[in-house]
Amino acid sequence: MNSGNHVMLLGDLIIWYYEDLAGIKNHPESIAFKKLLMEPKFPEGLTHVDASYNSVHGEILSEWSIENGKFDWNITIPGNTSAIVRLPKELNIITPEGEGVRKVTDSDQGVEIELGSGSYQITGNI
Repeated sequence: MNSGNHVMLLGDLIIWYYEDLAGIKNHPESIAFKKLLMEPKFPEGLTHVDASYNSVHGEILSEWSIENGKFDWNITIPGNTSAIVRLPKELNIITPEGEGVRKVTDSDQGVEIELGSGSYQITGNI
């Protein structure tokens, strides 16, 4: 007998890759990626993730790496959209600068940055 579950398993892995590892999610208050929630997870031993998604508003890019104690994350948010970026406190984030940086909130859980459309580089030290 052949299993039909392989399609479900692949679907679960793709969602895990985009939403958890790359951090590309639709914000719960949004429809069709008009507002993003970008909150990647960083499993031990994984040092690099590179993902893009072609939404109805344009390409969403998330590419991060952790090497030699340095965190580097390149993000692209399509035109006429926005994003909430959440990162853990342990990354010691250097807040990006530019016109698109709307709000930065620092809490016990981590750093939350509200961004408008554009390309950003977020760095930190571990």
